[in-house]
Amino acid sequence: MKIGISIYCLDNAMAQGMTPAQAIDWAADHGCEHIEFVPFHLPLVDEKSMALNTALIDEVREKCLSRGLEISTYSVNADLINADESVRKHEIERVKLHIDAAERLGIHLMRHDIASFRRPFDSNTPENFEKELPLMVVGSRELYDYASAKGITTTLENHGFFCNGSDRMVRLIKEIDRPELSLTLDVGNFHCVDEFGYAAVKKCIKYAKVIHFKDFYIRQKWQLPNQNEMFNCDNGSWFETLGGHLLRGSIVGQGDTDIWEVARAIKAANYDGYISVEFEGMEPCERATDISLSMTRAILRQA
Repeated sequence: MKIGISIYCLDNAMAQGMTPAQAIDWAADHGCEHIEFVPFHLPLVDEKSMALNTALIDEVREKCLSRGLEISTYSVNADLINADESVRKHEIERVKLHIDAAERLGIHLMRHDIASFRRPFDSNTPENFEKELPLMVVGSRELYDYASAKGITTTLENHGFFCNGSDRMVRLIKEIDRPELSLTLDVGNFHCVDEFGYAAVKKCIKYAKVIHFKDFYIRQKWQLPNQNEMFNCDNGSWFETLGGHLLRGSIVGQGDTDIWEVARAIKAANYDGYISVEFEGMEPCERATDISLSMTRAILRQA
């Protein structure tokens, strides 16, 4: 296994002025074996002009090379099931542009979402999932085929509330039916749909090429009156799960995810891919990510 971070861990620091080069230095200085890119404060694509930011792409690629830090994957949000066909087509072209950025970065894995947008919980039903499945399959196949021609394998993540849960993720992989299609398996995100992480990991890990290793505090709503911040997980605030619990991101090993059982499931499957620590809590992100990295190494070593 190669242990590193998603640059998302440092998102708050980057919002306050940390440069991409400084974030890469931080990861290398803290012993990361790889780094995962996300575009929030790393604008590799200008989505208004629909053009690559080639100068930044080349800068971060060469910076990682100079520090001996592998870029493992590149992860982008996407909505492939918008009811408006013109919007869907534009979204496909937008994600293809990010695939072009991944190609210029010289990497071979890229995660795209399918439904990373906010929708009312009462619309998140098995019936609606089945109704939207054909659009998910068509869009994901088109992106997979486009990326594959460039030597890139796409991955899907159990992310958000609609495309989440072990059964739905396995169903998607099988329905899309592409030979190397795989998962970015987020061990914490299963809590968003009230599924125990270790049980879901056991079902899904054979499809995983990247694992997001993260932790959540889990509370019942009555324990936190007036703290229901539906759909708001920014800066470590509480947000509601599909089943009505409340979650808040924590430092790895300090939350309520049974992270030790998750680690045992990962090791029992002989997983040998990328582990990306992902911190999204309220503590100062650099210190919290440092602790999360140390905990992740210790847990995976001892589990």
